Amino acid sequence: MTVAKGLEGVVALESQISSIVDGVLTYRGYDIDDLAEHAQFEEVTFLLWKGRLPQKDELDQLKKDLDNHATLPDVVLQQLREYPKDAHPMAVLRTAVSALAMFDQDADKNDPEVNYLKAVKLTAKIPTIITAYARLRKGLEPVSPKAGLGFAGNFLYMLNGEEPTDVAKQALDKALTLHADHELNASTFAARVAAGTLADMYSSITAAIGALKGPLHGGANEAVMKMLGEIDSIELVESYIQGKLDRKEKIMGFGHRVYKNGDPRAKHLKEMSRQLGQQVGNPKWFEMSNKIEHLVVDQKGLKPNVDFYSASVYTYLGIDKDLFTPIFAMSRITGWTAHVMEQYADNRLIRPRAEYTGLTNQSYVPVDQR
Repeated sequence: MTVAKGLEGVVALESQISSIVDGVLTYRGYDIDDLAEHAQFEEVTFLLWKGRLPQKDELDQLKKDLDNHATLPDVVLQQLREYPKDAHPMAVLRTAVSALAMFDQDADKNDPEVNYLKAVKLTAKIPTIITAYARLRKGLEPVSPKAGLGFAGNFLYMLNGEEPTDVAKQALDKALTLHADHELNASTFAARVAAGTLADMYSSITAAIGALKGPLHGGANEAVMKMLGEIDSIELVESYIQGKLDRKEKIMGFGHRVYKNGDPRAKHLKEMSRQLGQQVGNPKWFEMSNKIEHLVVDQKGLKPNVDFYSASVYTYLGIDKDLFTPIFAMSRITGWTAHVMEQYADNRLIRPRAEYTGLTNQSYVPVDQR
């Protein structure tokens, strides 16, 4: 057997959902640049689930379905009230999503129509979970979802208690599109491994959320904002970054296992960060990020990935940094559920092998002779 550490370069399965070829990311054959510039997130969601862009009536129905399923069961909302106020929102999201299964009478059914409805329910409820806990931990009451605002707009409304500006809504909508799917990343692979055992969709998504929680995956954008906060001044950027480079410390938000010539999503988030910084009259976070990018590219040849500029985008939208990864999940749930449904449709248990490197030829010795 040949070992590929981290499964790097291993093709584990076939998929029709998204692709990364020669540095170009596509969803169902549509270039991410095209979708980011023109498509609504709900259109992208339909595309990932159904394999094509929706007709207007189909798009309207999906938006209506997401609105209709956004409310949480009373017991789950009560659980959110009782969680520790200092818990990480990803731990809260992981636990609440798992709990939702117990309030879905079809949780263990596995036909395509039922699984599609579960995908709708999960996508609709995750923003409500995130915003409810975000407010409860600050002593505020949750804001009920409001129909007609769109997916991104409703999230910002439930988070802040007021309807967002068009610029804020459009910025978040684009960010969600950029994060919706990314081929066989760690969390998607975790979801498909769970689905491959024929575990229910809620179990598969809980596994995905657990994988996304790690700082080498979804948690990277939170780490980027923590770094920006530590520097806090454009005048200190060069000395801070140079110190990290000299100590050979990892700078979060740079490099990617798959993209060798830059993450195609990063440029969209960079422009969004620039625009939002101008709109709020505080370009500091963008200017610091831009300077860090130039330093790291010049000295290490590493380019920013999707996490790097998403940190400043979410900060400009007034979002706490420990909510960055849950927002990632709020977008990626569309890709996860698409992959879970694809796994169910042509399932084979995912069971790789491991090369054993431990001791050999051992013999048992009774406990009183050891």
